Amino acid sequence: MYIRFSSVVVLMVMMMRESSGQKQPRHIVFIVADDLGWNDVGFHNPDMKTPNIDKLARQGVILNISYVQSVCTPSRHSFMTGVYPFKAGLQHVITAEQPVCSPLSMQFFPEKLQKLGYSTHMIGKWHLGFCNLECTPTRRGFDSFLGYYNGKEDYYNKTTLNGIDFNDGIKAIPADNRYSAYVYAERAKHIISNHNETKPLFLYLPFQSVHEPIEVPKRFEDMYKHIVNDDRRKFSGMVSAMDEAIGNVTQALTDNGLIEDTLFIFTSDNGGWTDHGGNNYPLRGGKITIFEGGTRAAAFVSGSGIKKKGSTYEGIIHAVDWHPTILSAAGSSDDNIDESIDGLDQWQAISHGTESARNEFVYNLDESLLSINGHAAIRVGDFKLISGYPGPYQGWYKPAQESKGKGSRDVSVQQNDYVTIGYKDLDRLNSTWSGDGLYNLKDDPTEHNDLSKELPDVVIKLKAKLDEYRKAYVKPNSPKNDDKSNPKYHGGHWMPGWC
Repeated sequence: MYIRFSSVVVLMVMMMRESSGQKQPRHIVFIVADDLGWNDVGFHNPDMKTPNIDKLARQGVILNISYVQSVCTPSRHSFMTGVYPFKAGLQHVITAEQPVCSPLSMQFFPEKLQKLGYSTHMIGKWHLGFCNLECTPTRRGFDSFLGYYNGKEDYYNKTTLNGIDFNDGIKAIPADNRYSAYVYAERAKHIISNHNETKPLFLYLPFQSVHEPIEVPKRFEDMYKHIVNDDRRKFSGMVSAMDEAIGNVTQALTDNGLIEDTLFIFTSDNGGWTDHGGNNYPLRGGKITIFEGGTRAAAFVSGSGIKKKGSTYEGIIHAVDWHPTILSAAGSSDDNIDESIDGLDQWQAISHGTESARNEFVYNLDESLLSINGHAAIRVGDFKLISGYPGPYQGWYKPAQESKGKGSRDVSVQQNDYVTIGYKDLDRLNSTWSGDGLYNLKDDPTEHNDLSKELPDVVIKLKAKLDEYRKAYVKPNSPKNDDKSNPKYHGGHWMPGWC
C-alpha cells in the first residue's frame, strides 16, 4: 500500500512548523550527477576543479558509505520510489523504444511533497520511462519539467539516436544548441527567482553531466591542459562545467534570500564509466559492475538542518533511503512514511551524526544476464558477498591523466595490480570470474582480498540472506522495442503517448 497525504496532514505539518518557530518546511535541492566517479570530485581528488561542490560538501556532511545502483534507471527508480529495482523488474536501463516505465503503482516522493505543500520542479534527465503520458515527470509529482526522457543525448543539439529529446512539460521544444549545463542552470535560476515565497521549494536537478558523449566548452577543457589523455581531459572539464552550474544555482538561492533555509543533497547515480573518462580509484570496478567502484557514490548533504557541519558520515546509506529521508527532512511525520517500501528514514542519522538506520542492503538481484550464476550482491554489516558474475569492469583503474614532461608516467604499462589503460578491452581481460567473492569492506574497502574460502560460514549466511530477498524477486521487465516510439511519427521528437 502506498500512502497518500491528505490536506489534514499538510495542515498538521504547517502547525508543527509554526509552533517550533519555523514558518514553513525547508527548501530542498536534490542534485544527481550522471556517471560521476568516486575520484571525480575535488573533495576526494584534489586534481579535480570543483570549488562549488567542494564548498557545499565541506560545509555539510560528506557521506562516505552511500550506495546507488550500478546503472542509471535502477538508481533513479530507487530514489523516487524507495523500492529496490529487483522488486519492480527495473534491474536494467530503459531504452528509448521500450514500452515500459517505473511501475505506476509505486508513488514517487515528489507527489507526497506536493501534498505537503511544496512547489516541485525537475530539470535534467528522467530515464524512468515515457511511453505513456502517465509515466512522465509532470504526472508523477512535478509541477514543471525541463529536460529529456532518455538515457543520453548530445549536449548541444539535444538529439539521441534518430530524434530530438528536449521537452518542457510534455511539450517538445526545439533545441537551441546551448550546452545543457548552461540551459539547466538558467532554468533553475528562473524557477528560484519566480518562486512563491509562501511555499517551500523542491528542486530536482539530475544533470546530464557527465554521461557520455564527451562534450564540453573549450574553456572548461582548458582548465586541464596538463592531462594528455583526450577523454580524461574533456571529461574533467565536463565535471567543472557542472560545478559552475551548481555554483550559479546556489548564487540564485542566495540572491533571492532562500539559501539559509535550503537543504542540498548531492549524489552520483552510479560509478564513473571508465570507458568514457570517469574514474573511481582507488575503489574497484566502475559503472555496470557491482564492485564498490560501480555502486559507492560520491555524495554529501549540506545546509539547512545539518547539525554536524564539516564532518564525514560513516554510516551506510542506500539509494532507496532518499525517498523517506527527503520526506522526513521536509517535515513529514513518522506516521506518513510508508513502511512497505525498502527505504529507511536516515534524516536524523545524517543530520545529527547518529548511528545509521541501515545495516544491510542488496546491491542487485538479476538472474537474466548471460551468466551461469546470475548477478547479485549483498552487504550485511562489514561483509559483502558477490554471488555470480559481478560485471565487466573488475580491476583498479588509475585516471589516465599523467602530465607530459618531467615526472610523467607511461600510461601504457601496468603498475602493480592497478590497471591504467585498456579500458575498452576490459570485457576480454576480466571475463574469467566464477564463484563467489567475500570481502570485509571495513578492513578492505578496495576489495583486494577475497575471503570466501577462509570464511565459508559467512558465505552461507549471506547467501541465505539473498535467498530471503529472492522471495520478492521480479524478473527484469525489458519488453521488445516498439516501432510506434520512432520519432518519425512524432515530428522528429521522442514523445510520450504511444503505449
